[in-house]
Amino acid sequence: MNPHLPHSFNHRTEPLKTGRTYHFVDQLPDGYDSKRSPSILCVHGFPDLWYGWRYQIGPWVRKGARVIVPDMLGYGGSDKPKDPSEYSTKKLCDDLAALLDTLGIKKAVVIGHDWGAFTAARFALWHPNRTLALVVMSVPYTPPSRTYIPIEEVAKRAPNLGYQVFFSEKRSTKVLEAHLDKFFNLLFRPPADQVNYTLNGSLENILAADEKSHGQSLLTNEERAFYLQKFREGMEGPLNYYRTSKHRYDEELAADLPSNLRADLPVLFIWGTADATTTPFLIEKSHKFISRLQDVALEGKGHWVMIEARDEVTEIIANWLQGLTSSHPQGKL
Repeated sequence: MNPHLPHSFNHRTEPLKTGRTYHFVDQLPDGYDSKRSPSILCVHGFPDLWYGWRYQIGPWVRKGARVIVPDMLGYGGSDKPKDPSEYSTKKLCDDLAALLDTLGIKKAVVIGHDWGAFTAARFALWHPNRTLALVVMSVPYTPPSRTYIPIEEVAKRAPNLGYQVFFSEKRSTKVLEAHLDKFFNLLFRPPADQVNYTLNGSLENILAADEKSHGQSLLTNEERAFYLQKFREGMEGPLNYYRTSKHRYDEELAADLPSNLRADLPVLFIWGTADATTTPFLIEKSHKFISRLQDVALEGKGHWVMIEARDEVTEIIANWLQGLTSSHPQGKL
């Protein structure tokens, strides 16, 4: 398991009972015992892949966990349906539960970043009995809404989410595909070198400008090349996540999905203080819906905490889980 060699991980591709096929990394520890070894399910965000967890997988496996890391629907080697409704969070969570079924895992520690944080938290609502513990990073928990709010209105209330208006439009697919190099240069900059593209209309203007996007990058040349190779296969699937708000709302309302996570569920939130998408107000609000929420701030770190603070994130989560499982019959981390 060398983070610099993607093929050094154990890759699998399996059809799920939901009808979709997923590619995922399935890494077992030495002496794996399904009854004693905890399972960790990692859910990546936008635009990412299983590869976003490359620095965490090995250390967690060496501490005794089985680590399962899928390419989420629309990404990498997993299925890429064209209809945005196929990307509703309920369907994604059903896929993740089916993936656990395929692997014979009853319950898992679910860890998510960015869109994956939203999906992981929703997994704890849709499948509470499959969730041992929950870790969310960079995107605080928000409860299901009882009123539908279009993304245009959301952007008016929270201007830093304005880019989502553009992503929700079908035309954004071709724009990003035409400027993929520049887009990744913008996304993976360290906090001190960030260009503000979050306001409504700003990202499209930056991508259309003649100037090239220079600056530092959180990715090595090899890592960047790996990402670009995968995303040159198309951006429609990843962008479809931003086109599901009404589908998600309808499903959650019909199921009367609760606002509060399970009262006994341990939850950890990790965030960078330099991440514009994470505000103290949202973190404070999330505490109202999660009884056992702990949050850890990483000073000066931005959105890509798994890269910027790779060792710190790895250890914080491992130590937190160690504390939770020290007397658990399924074993320790």
